[in-house]
This record gives sequence, C-alpha cells and structure tokens, in this order.
Amino acid sequence: MRIRRVITTREGGSSRPPFDSFNLGGRVGDDPAALAANQRKLADGIGLPEERLVWMEQIHGRTATIVDGPQPAPVEATDALVTAEPKLALIALTADCVPVLLGDPETGVVSAVHAGRVGARVGVLVAALKAMQEAGARLDRIEALLGPAACGECYEVPAEMQADVEKHLPGSACKTRKGTAGLDLRAGLWEQLAAAGIAKIGVDPRCTMESPELYSHRRDNGRTGRFAAVIWAEPEETE
Repeated sequence: MRIRRVITTREGGSSRPPFDSFNLGGRVGDDPAALAANQRKLADGIGLPEERLVWMEQIHGRTATIVDGPQPAPVEATDALVTAEPKLALIALTADCVPVLLGDPETGVVSAVHAGRVGARVGVLVAALKAMQEAGARLDRIEALLGPAACGECYEVPAEMQADVEKHLPGSACKTRKGTAGLDLRAGLWEQLAAAGIAKIGVDPRCTMESPELYSHRRDNGRTGRFAAVIWAEPEETE
C-alpha cells in the first residue's frame, strides 16, 4: 500500500475573516456554506469523493475509533480514527494541538490523531496505536508524522501544569523563549512513539503560533479556523 499524507494551510478557500480562508473546522462559527465549499475543495484536491472523507467530533479525550467505511457524520466523541479500508481519508483538525498521522504501508492500516495537551496527557496516541494493532498493523512497520503545532518556545503554561503533563508525557517539559515554563508536546509524543517501537518518525517543524499560513488558537485569541491533517492508503499501481 502507498500511504498518503496531506497537511492543509489556511490559504485558497472560501471563508471570510477571521476564518480566512481555507477553514475546515465545523464548530468554530464559520459560515456553513463556506465550510462546505472548503470541504468539497479538499476532496477534489486529494482526488477522493467527498463521502470518502471521515471527520471527528474531537473532544480532547483518549478514545480511538476504528471505521470500516464512509461515515454519514463526524464520528462522535473521539480523538483518533483508524481504518484498514483503502482510499478512506481520515482527518484530524488542529490549530495548535498536534496532529499525528500514522500508517503501516504493508497492511494499509492508517490513523489520524488529534493530540492536544489534554489528549496527549491521557494517552490518545497510545490508544491509537493499540487500535491500529487490532486492525492488523504492526508497531515495527508503522511510520509516523507529527504535524505542525505550537512549539515549546511559544507554548507557555503554568509550572504546575507543565509538571503534571511531564509526569504523564515524559519529554514534553521545556522552557519558552522567555525562560518560563513551557510544553513541547511534539517532543513528548516523539518519545512516546519511540518507546512504543515506532522507528520511522517524521516531524513537520512549523510552529502554528509563528506561521501565518496556519491557524493558531492561541495567537488569534480563540477566534480562528482549523487546518486539516489527512491520511489514507492507496493500493500500489501495477503494470
């Protein structure tokens, strides 16, 4: 199987400020018509029918849900999707949280994970890996991509919160550019993946708070859109 991964930006869509312009988040207050146009454009852009896109009702939890086909609505109350179905695109929406895209190229089992501070702390990535194994993936074959997120130099938190997250997600504590307590969730998640036996881990280094082409909940005072991290598997072409 060939694993496909796409990270969108905020450019090239139909949404007006402050969601300009390629917002894909459905619960942020954007115009529904603009959102629908953006979702259609995403499907066209990745070359799949719109009904083959699977969305989540993300709640900052640790539930991972296995899906075996198109879904009539966003999958309720989950922060990770897993499938073994080819050409079924799984989507995580973020705007500072870490999107994690996981794929086993031999079986075609893929997962899209929404790993914010709370979800990462309570083990959503571990739950996704477990669900992938249940669907037929093998840990030593899984390839991971940690997508754009708030970087440790920008993500300032109270010292007590930092200590609590570090306890549950070792490697995430850091200092911000100002020298205050911070969190680097991607560093902690990288450690978690490595500890689970994932050998191939890529990182998109962009910081959402510093990159104007990406949405950032913190930078934009909570009034902003969401970009998408998308993953799906395609059968290898044969001659």
